[in-house]
Amino acid sequence: MSQIKPLGNRVLLKRIEEDEQVKGGIIIPDTAKEKPQEAEVVALGTGKKGEDGSDHAFSVAAGDRVLTSKYGGTEVKLDDIDYILVEEDDILAIVS
Repeated sequence: MSQIKPLGNRVLLKRIEEDEQVKGGIIIPDTAKEKPQEAEVVALGTGKKGEDGSDHAFSVAAGDRVLTSKYGGTEVKLDDIDYILVEEDDILAIVS
C-alpha cells in the first residue's frame, strides 16, 4: 500500500460517507449527491513555519473527525479510496 505524506500545513482527510436513506422509493445517483462535509484526519504535513522560523503545532491530530468546506481541497484517489488534501486553515471545526 502506498503512503501519502502531506507537506507544509496540509492535512490528508478521508471523507465520512453518510448512510444512504431513500425516502419514497427515490434513489439519488452518486453524481447528484452533495459531498459530505465530515471527514477523518488520516495524516498531517510537516507543519506551518512562522515568520521567525518557529514551528506552529497543528490544531488537529490523526484520527480526529473534522468539518470542512464542501468544495475546498484537492481530491486524491489512492488504492480505490478517495481522500481530500486541504490546508489546515480550510478545516472549520473538530467534531467530538
